[in-house]
Amino acid sequence: MTIVNIEDLRIAAQRRLPKLFFDYIDGGSFSEETYRRNRDDFAHLTLRQNVLADSAEPDLSTDYLRQRRSLPFMLGPVGFLGLYSRKGEQKAALAANAAGIPFCLSTFSIASLADVRKVTEGPLHFQLYVLDERALMDELLAEAERANAEALFVTVDTAITAIRERDVRNGFRSLTRLTPGLLASFCRKPGWLLDIAAGGPPSVRAIEHRADFGKGALEQAANLSRRIDKKLSWDDIGRLRDRWKRQLIIKGILSPEDAEKAKSVGVDAIVISNHGGRQLDGATSTIAALPDIRAAVGSDFTLMLDGGIRRGSDVIKAIGMGADGIMLGRAYTFGLAASGQAGVAQAIEILSREISITLTLMGCGSIDELKKKRSHFVFRQRAAAQEVII
Repeated sequence: MTIVNIEDLRIAAQRRLPKLFFDYIDGGSFSEETYRRNRDDFAHLTLRQNVLADSAEPDLSTDYLRQRRSLPFMLGPVGFLGLYSRKGEQKAALAANAAGIPFCLSTFSIASLADVRKVTEGPLHFQLYVLDERALMDELLAEAERANAEALFVTVDTAITAIRERDVRNGFRSLTRLTPGLLASFCRKPGWLLDIAAGGPPSVRAIEHRADFGKGALEQAANLSRRIDKKLSWDDIGRLRDRWKRQLIIKGILSPEDAEKAKSVGVDAIVISNHGGRQLDGATSTIAALPDIRAAVGSDFTLMLDGGIRRGSDVIKAIGMGADGIMLGRAYTFGLAASGQAGVAQAIEILSREISITLTLMGCGSIDELKKKRSHFVFRQRAAAQEVII
């Protein structure tokens, strides 16, 4: 199969992974309305074409999260990368470092922060689920400090986990042991099985020292998910702000009011996110939420965005509507599942090439120029197919 775009990587991942794991990556909650909306709402935005602008080889570097980055996107946190490809977290981090962009490790990872730091000195971030067991959370924060994590992303939209119907049907997080049926499904994907088996039985390294979490990644993940603090409040974010001295970012904001609260408690940035359409089904898409949030927090506050990014033009549209940087999720995970580190590098290269071509055809010489002249380059369509500058 010739890989041309992110959708091709998605198809390749589906062919290689057991259904249990592919559906966990690919699915949303309930009717998957918000999951689809994240993608579909990009179509309501239009790019301005400008010609004879001498914009070949545009500069894709830009600033977000206090650093100059080589690309306008980074690799966001995705759980269980090490179940899609052996040492998946390390492979993703290596590909990110080679591209000059950060990698953010999820709390729900097979590899620990120390494992990832052993293979790369590149920019490493950590995504934290606030746990009701504060001692364990403090352990995770201390490990993040030892690994020299640049930033802490606190996920705030998962006080209760929505029903992800594909996962329910497949038994993800309810199956805590290897059953005959599960083993049979694994055996139908021999390439994946041989790769994972070569590393021995996978476990969640950050908590494998805790016998009360059980043995094996599936049981440990199920027990860890039960420890997420269901009473997380703004006061807790304030205390985290006092505890964590590096960059603190809240992930999971969709409303201007919550964005303003986040800014007021002193966080450094927010991620406009609906958890990839995996939590509140029926919620707005992230790209639709972006303009009002930007208006609420002002031009100088850092806004990251995830959700629905499958094309380089999606990145351009999001930045044109007010984002400072983009966090990839499924796009690079499909690449990892398809062909490991090379697949992640391929996903990064696909999006980079699409961004470069699109900027050139728009007569825009750089991401910085796009940020400076946002409304000149990106429009929101009206129902009557008219274009109105935002």
